[in-house]
Amino acid sequence: MIKIQAEANVPTEHGSFRMIAFSENENDWMPHMAIVAENTDFSKPVNVRFHSECITGEVFHSKKCECGQQLDAAMKYTHDHGGIIVYLRQEGRNIGIINKLKAYSLQEKGFDTVQANLELGLPADDRNFGVAIEILNLLEVKDINLLTNNPEKVKYVLNSNINLNSRVPLQIPANETSKGYLKTKKDFFGHLLDDNDN
Repeated sequence: MIKIQAEANVPTEHGSFRMIAFSENENDWMPHMAIVAENTDFSKPVNVRFHSECITGEVFHSKKCECGQQLDAAMKYTHDHGGIIVYLRQEGRNIGIINKLKAYSLQEKGFDTVQANLELGLPADDRNFGVAIEILNLLEVKDINLLTNNPEKVKYVLNSNINLNSRVPLQIPANETSKGYLKTKKDFFGHLLDDNDN
């Protein structure tokens, strides 16, 4: 069972957030995080984003995906409207950065993101959002507006004890590099994306 290991207020360029680390033990260097906007009203439906770690997009601003932009947009939205980002350590759809770079290498040879994972003997998407539900339960969140384009995340909430009040799209326009990535998200994973943006 995970539990809160540490928490502190952290000022960011998007505003001040309460950052809370969750793991089974306090020596875990890769804990999941809840990033809670300071004006969050827990008596109303809470705006929530389940966000999986993406070091290439968030830290190095890769143009292959929109992960970093989605995180920035979610931080701005939750700062403006209140809310929580549940930051999950599931790099590369939970295959890890080494396998992700191997997959990128295959993509350079013409494979799409799903084909590259399968060619490596890995699942197309190995993420589990059950831990996000567990974190919301620990924070005593009962009712949410989910910031997502991913129907799989919606299913996790619908199959949980948390009420889904609404889904809030979080769509980032495609660039020349990310067009194929977003097309795969829509065609293979069924992400709810507008045609004119990918």
